[in-house]
Amino acid sequence: MNRVLVSDIMTRQIIGVKPDTNLLECAKKLVRKKVDSLVLSENKKFKGFISTQDILWAMIKKSDLSKVKASDISPRKIVTIKPETTLEEAIQRMKRFKFHKLPVVKNGEVVGLLTLRDIINFYPELNQQFKQLEDIKEETEKMKRLEEAKERVIFRDGICEECGERGQLYRKNGLLVCPSCLSFV
Repeated sequence: MNRVLVSDIMTRQIIGVKPDTNLLECAKKLVRKKVDSLVLSENKKFKGFISTQDILWAMIKKSDLSKVKASDISPRKIVTIKPETTLEEAIQRMKRFKFHKLPVVKNGEVVGLLTLRDIINFYPELNQQFKQLEDIKEETEKMKRLEEAKERVIFRDGICEECGERGQLYRKNGLLVCPSCLSFV
């Protein structure tokens, strides 16, 4: 993987629009081309990047998409990558910034787009590693939910460790307490 460059596997056919294109036209283009992001460029110079999430955000904030320009919602600071960057460095950058795609820029001009799908298609073994990471994350969340469930266990009868009253008890912060003491623990 050390010798593989971004330019070797990047998507070269990028879909782009001018920065002053309104969001309604951008949304139509996303649907027509069946993509989830657009590169903003003018005279072949990279100006920005928008995704379907950006347009959805704008739909919630603004009522009329035909009055909002693509450049208005494009993030100001965009992480890009050079075509001569190694695939390993690209993966590290994607992890660090938590992006699924990076515009590939050379001399200020967009020459491609590196996506997580490009990487997985080239290096399918990574898919198994991503699956393992997802499984670990899911197991961690399950363990957390189980711990929370243990806290909610109801005991039918017992003596409250806080006030000494006898009755139904709940476990909270390692203590068995009655419903009236529950909010104080």
